[in-house]
Amino acid sequence: MTGKVSLGDEARKREILDAALYCFLQFGYSKTSMDDIAKQAKLSRPLLYLKFKNKEDLFEGIFDYTLEGSYEKAEKVLDQNISAKQKLLRICELILIEPWAKIEGKPKTAEFYETCSKLSPESTQKYERQIIKFAERILGDKESAKVFFLALEGLSADLPKTKVLHKRVALLTEKFAR
Repeated sequence: MTGKVSLGDEARKREILDAALYCFLQFGYSKTSMDDIAKQAKLSRPLLYLKFKNKEDLFEGIFDYTLEGSYEKAEKVLDQNISAKQKLLRICELILIEPWAKIEGKPKTAEFYETCSKLSPESTQKYERQIIKFAERILGDKESAKVFFLALEGLSADLPKTKVLHKRVALLTEKFAR
């Protein structure tokens, strides 16, 4: 019986995170209220506050939600019998391109992108460490992995369409993993 309850809780939490992501991308962080998110998620404000203590907590949850399962999938890619270039590209697809596709092209994408580093420093640092760790395992040294990460970050600076970002990442991985 408790398994069903926790599944319901998880489903409800996902609904809330989807609603919050929608609101933040449509209206921006500062103009989105907990009321807006509750309305979008079709639930009461008190129920929303049972799941998330405040808007900052909810935003932090979104960052982790957009990357959910990505690190574990990327870890499995490292064990696959494919070329270094293919591994690096697949990991970038999992950790950068797929999450990017969820936020790209919305009215407040630029603001959302900036707000992530301000409001989710622990998550963004974990993200950076993970990419560098994966790249180091593929490229063989930490300095190359750090440069790869910095270059990777620059590829989305002009908020490109997902297809454009994918082409850029493919070119970058081609240059790094020869």
